[in-house]
Amino acid sequence: MDAICRHYYISGRVQGVFYRRYSYEKARVLGLTGWVKNTEDDRVEVLLCGPPENIARMEKWFWEGPPKASVTNVESHERPLQNLNEFEVR
Repeated sequence: MDAICRHYYISGRVQGVFYRRYSYEKARVLGLTGWVKNTEDDRVEVLLCGPPENIARMEKWFWEGPPKASVTNVESHERPLQNLNEFEVR
């Protein structure tokens, strides 16, 4: 199985709306590894590793987010492959 890693910063109304929890659940369903955390500048930061098609699905979802979120930007960069065992909330 080919795998890649991508690093994201999601901006908008993304803190205090369960963005990390929903991201965790979605990543687990898609079989992705990595982590999600809030940043001090009110964004959400995510590292995803897994099949490119599932990362693309997750990236599409980042623009929607949970019901109370309002996403204004999703910044994405490819990262070297990392051997992670699970997806976690930090």
